[in-house]
Amino acid sequence: MENRKVLVGMSGGVDSAAAALLLREMGYEPVGCTLRLYDNEDIGESLEGTCCSLEAVEDARSAARKLGIDHYTFNFTGQFRRCVLDDFVTAYREGRTPNPCVQCNRTVKFDALLRRAEEMEIGYIATGHYARVDYDGGLDRWRLLRGKDRRKDQTYFLYPLTQKVLSRLLLPVGEYDKASIRSMAASAGFRSAGRPDSQDICFVPDGDYAGFLERYGGVELVPGDFVDEEGRVLGRHRGLPCYTTGQRRGLGVSADRPLYVLRKDEAKNHVILGEESRLYSRFVWAKAFNWVSLPPQTCPMPVTARTRYSQTEAAGVLYPEADGMVRVEFDEPQRAVTAGQSLVCYQGELVVGGGIIRAAE
Repeated sequence: MENRKVLVGMSGGVDSAAAALLLREMGYEPVGCTLRLYDNEDIGESLEGTCCSLEAVEDARSAARKLGIDHYTFNFTGQFRRCVLDDFVTAYREGRTPNPCVQCNRTVKFDALLRRAEEMEIGYIATGHYARVDYDGGLDRWRLLRGKDRRKDQTYFLYPLTQKVLSRLLLPVGEYDKASIRSMAASAGFRSAGRPDSQDICFVPDGDYAGFLERYGGVELVPGDFVDEEGRVLGRHRGLPCYTTGQRRGLGVSADRPLYVLRKDEAKNHVILGEESRLYSRFVWAKAFNWVSLPPQTCPMPVTARTRYSQTEAAGVLYPEADGMVRVEFDEPQRAVTAGQSLVCYQGELVVGGGIIRAAE
């Protein structure tokens, strides 16, 4: 007889609570859990309102009680510290702008859920992500598909998932739009039904990345020069971690035209500024590319791709290269491509795969 138990990652938000509700209605036996990923001592901030706060844990427990299901809290602070927080600091030290949500999914969250499910003899895992999973018998491969609500689609963050995880993963929320999810959560009496969606990185709730790097990572903000592409000094900056490619606001530089951050020079401690036209790149290289839905390819293939979660997809051609690298040549140049962010490629509803951006030109 099939094991119908499902370990549901419940963050305290509306989507994961609705996932547990939907799974119960589908005939599964959900078991709720919340992953404790960090503590106040780690980040030096209040955790109120974040996915790891005591309030969020209690909201998850409350939803579980309403559903009549068990709920557990698992401590993964050590793994999160090593794999996500320390990686975040290292990336900024090296001049990259990382995406910690991708790194968390790659190294902590889904592996942790699956490992605990196996220990508890539970057949499946589930989350409240807006995405879908199906099985392609012809390829003998599990596939990651976009969520039905394109405005909330979260596959950009899920491309690192493995075939092992996909084979055990249920994503019921991916079949619905956000309004429907909130409506069913309200009908169920969940406390999180009206809570706004989180917009910031969970461990930097105030959006002050530089402050976090100083507090947690001991990163010293060393002032230096803003320069143009010819090396002419335009002003002084507060420290390289305070800036990212494409930034215009908060530079404090007077000029006769708008200036943007083009790139950073670690060796010289320079932030290079220029006009917006200099932000565009047609070629993007990504490393450690994970072919999530297809076997690794060797021939060029047409795709649409995006280089940031908030970016609109653009058409191009994906070229597989050696050592897990890929290159995408876009039909039209893309704005503010940033090393450390993710390049994620699609064919229609299918997520082809993704990797970490290494360079662009």
